Amino acid sequence: MIDLRKWLFAIICPPAAVLNKEVGTIMLVGLLTAMFWVPGVVAALFFLIRDQLQMSRQQPQV
Repeated sequence: MIDLRKWLFAIICPPAAVLNKEVGTIMLVGLLTAMFWVPGVVAALFFLIRDQLQMSRQQPQV
């Protein structure tokens, strides 16, 4: 299930999209966003996509 709020946060304010992750991830995305906005967006989207893939692998196939 796609959480639309996280995807919007990833584009508008990337560190807000990964607030439920560990501190290192938040700091990495924040640092990339501070250097320039686009790398922060790419990193946030990468973490969101990675989490979705992990969740889809954990769900049993019916």
